[in-house]
Parts: sequence; structure tokens; C-alpha cells
Amino acid sequence: MQERKPRFTSLSGLDINRVYSRDDLKDWSPDHDLGDPGEFPYTRGVYPTMYRSHLWTMRQFAGFGSAADTNRRFKYLLQHGQTGLSVAFDMPTLMGIDADDVRAHGEVGHCGVAISSLSDMERLFEDIPLDQVTTSMTINGPAAVIFAMYLAVAEKRGISGERLGGTLQNDILKEYIAQKEWLFPPEPSLRLITDTIAYCVKQVPKWHPVSISGYHIREAGSTAVQELAFTLYDGLTYVEAAVKAGLTVDSFAPQLSFFFNVHNDFFEEIAKFRAARRLWAREMEHRYHPKDPRSLQLRCHAQTAGCSLTAQQPTNNVVRTTLQALAAVLGGTQSLHTNSMDETLALPSEEAVKLALRTQQIIAQESEVTNTADPLGGSYYLEALTNRLENAALAYFRKLDDMGGMVKAIERGYPQGEILDASQRYQREVERAERIIVGVSDYLERELRPIPILKVGPEVEHEQVACLSDLRKSRDPFKMAGAVEALQEAASCGENVMPYLIEAVKAKATLGEICAALKEVFGTYREPVVL
Repeated sequence: MQERKPRFTSLSGLDINRVYSRDDLKDWSPDHDLGDPGEFPYTRGVYPTMYRSHLWTMRQFAGFGSAADTNRRFKYLLQHGQTGLSVAFDMPTLMGIDADDVRAHGEVGHCGVAISSLSDMERLFEDIPLDQVTTSMTINGPAAVIFAMYLAVAEKRGISGERLGGTLQNDILKEYIAQKEWLFPPEPSLRLITDTIAYCVKQVPKWHPVSISGYHIREAGSTAVQELAFTLYDGLTYVEAAVKAGLTVDSFAPQLSFFFNVHNDFFEEIAKFRAARRLWAREMEHRYHPKDPRSLQLRCHAQTAGCSLTAQQPTNNVVRTTLQALAAVLGGTQSLHTNSMDETLALPSEEAVKLALRTQQIIAQESEVTNTADPLGGSYYLEALTNRLENAALAYFRKLDDMGGMVKAIERGYPQGEILDASQRYQREVERAERIIVGVSDYLERELRPIPILKVGPEVEHEQVACLSDLRKSRDPFKMAGAVEALQEAASCGENVMPYLIEAVKAKATLGEICAALKEVFGTYREPVVL
């Protein structure tokens, strides 16, 4: 019988056979490659009971407008059953500049919440019990500064670091590779990350000081293989930096976390999560020989693929998100964000984000896929695909090792070039109708049905600028200047900067002022041209 296409491939370009059998697993050992859930190499999950004991954390990414606006959204989501918070910051905040900076004009509060000072952070988490809910913060270049603000808020409320749980993205390597939001050159940026890791080891033991992110690598156009390889190698780079800074691997590795994209290729995405856990466990064991099994366990957050959403027929995005979320759950994620159907048009409306949350809740409570750990384990197709993803990622590992590590590779533009090639290949396939996108390349509709969208008005910027003006007038300028000067001295002599950052934000130094002061010490960065 003639088949629909001359060649069937995954989104990563891997050839897919008509059928799979034991012949595709000739060198595969269930004991060596699969094991039991909660046991090395953790292919089937990092916990023995997986979702039979605890469901994943439902953590919707949220942030827009002012701190007060986002605070209301947090409370709305918590009221509707969300089990963890995730903060989206606006572009000025991500780039370490204040809302009253001329470069921030027109961007304040538009793609996330505007946070310029400790006062903003206090408003953001007003009436939210920080010791009873975990918080994830998607921030990278100025991550240490934002984290210092969060810790200062907790301290002011009498909440010790031992009682705080959450995640700081703090992954600067993927910024150089994919997202392009950096403040400092790679080496001082790595130093800031090791400072946060070391501080958390002693002061905030339940916090994940870095979430190594493949999400943005995939959003930039990578394949699943590239996302897997570059993300895990970034993780190994942070481990190496922390070890060189004098930390023992078992003191911090259990606090590391990962963040993956979940795209449309259902089985490839499930296999990616399983391959990630196995590859991380084996590489950590091989390279660092930890004694604590938790140092070998890859724990991760997942988010459905923003790049897969379409502005055309946006209600179709509900279906895409559902399948992607199901793949993340079957892949064994520890927490999950489901995108809203309107995110290609604007920041999510309340109704859209509630529907996205309900998607997770229906999977968790009605589908019954949580009844057993790794329900697809042992599938000829899935196990063969898991092996292929792992081996393809290992090939990238060897190339990166030969280049002298990820920083050297970034300086040569290698991962950037690989992602560029992959994104161009995918776009050509779409344009040639080799890959169908429903509502875009096929099944078109002439009339678009409008849906309500959220709009952020100019009053947000005006109010934020006014608040900053009031803060600058109310603070003790000598105390603030002294705290910033002490921070610069610590940064110059190699001391851990976290205690000094906390003191600076408590002295009412703003995000932009602190980042500008650190740039005087660390310098700035210009990326290589990739052709």
C-alpha cells in the first residue's frame, strides 16, 4: 500500500520506521537503560511513585503591567487551583534598567511585570505567603539582583531562607546561545551564578539557584536533539564552574533544576525527557563521581511551545497545548506551564489563562495517566527513540568537549549556528508544505473570529516612573551610595556578592543603579557574528 509521504521524520529530522520491534533494541538492556522509577539511570522518572504520590506543580507563567496588576493575577490563579507561582518580567527588568530609563520607554509592563526596586517586589508579593508557595522567577542577566529583592522581602516578613522554596532561572549561557538578553561577559556572569549557588547552599537550601533552560533554545528554532544537548552541556558547565569555585558537587547538585520546551512531536518530546534524565545521570556519574544519588537526578519544569502557537485560528492553540502538556506529563516533568490560546496576540486574558490551567487539571484528574509511573516504558518505538536522542546529544557533547567547553563554543558561534541552520530547515519544510500547520498552511479560514485580548496602557509606565521618583526622594543617598560602593568592592575582589546585593536593595538602590555599578566592574559583552 502506498504511503502518504516518501519519508517520515521527527521534527528533529530523525527517520521514523513504519513499525518498531525488538530488532530495534538489539543492544538495549532493560536493567541498564531502563531500570525502575526512582533508580539509576532515572529513565523512568526521579521518584519511585511519581504522580501516585504527588502531582506535578501547576505553575502558570504570569506577569504584566505593574506589580499590583500581577499580584492580582497571582491571587486569581491561586484561587483557581494553581499550586506554584512563576514570574514573567518586562523587557527593561530583564535588561537590568529602570522604568524611568530612556531605553525603557514604551516597554514598561508590556511583556511582563515591571520591577525596579525592593518596593516593587514588596507589592508584587503582597499578602502572598512566601513560605507556603514556591516561586519561580524567569530572570537571567540581573537574576542575582532580583533574587536579593525577593530575599529582602522575606527577611522583612520574618521568613528565614530555610523556609523559602522556588527557582531562579539564572541561566546566562542560553542567553548567549539563544535569547540574547545578557548584561556582562560570560566569565563574570558565571561568577555571579556560582555566587548565587554558594549562597543558596548555606542560606536557602530548598531553593534552586539556577534552572538550566532549553526552552529558549527550542524557541529560537533548535531541534529536540539540540535542545537536549546544549541544555545538558550548559548544566555541566555550571557544575564545573561551581566545583572550580570550591564547592563539592554533592553540596549543590541536588539544588539544580532544568527547564524544557514541549513541542508538537508527541513521542519525540516524551523521549526527550527520558533521555535527558538518563544522560544527565550518566554524565554526572562519569565526570564528577557524586556520592549523593540526588546529585544524579534531573528535575525539570516544562512549558508548552510558544513557537508552535498561531495567531490564525487561535482556538486551535488549546488543542496544541493539550497534546504538548500530555507529552510533558508522560515524560515525567516535575512542574508545568500550559500556554494560553491568545499568547500570539497579547498577554493572556483571565479567561484564557484559566482555560490553560484547567487543561492541566483535566489531565491530572480525569485522564488517569497519573495512575502508573512511566506508562509508555518498554514501547519499542519510544525506547528506540530515547536511545537515538541520547546518542545524538552525546555526539554534540563530544564536539563541545573538543572545542574546550561551552563558553569557547559560544565565542566561536557554534551552537548559535547549529540552531540557525535547524530553524531555517524547519521554515523551508513549512513553506514547501512538507509540514502542515493547521490554520496557517492548510485548512485556512478567510474570516478571523476575534477573541478578547489583554492590553497594557501607558498609565502603567507613568505610575512606575512616579513611584521611582518618590523612592529616590525618600531614601538616604549616602546609605545607598555606600551600599553600592561596598558591592563594587566585593565584585572586584572576588567576594560572594549576594550579601552585598541584599544590603544594596534594602538601602533602596534600584535595579538599574546596581546593574550599572556592576557593569563598571565586569564590563559588557558583544556577541560574535554568525553567518
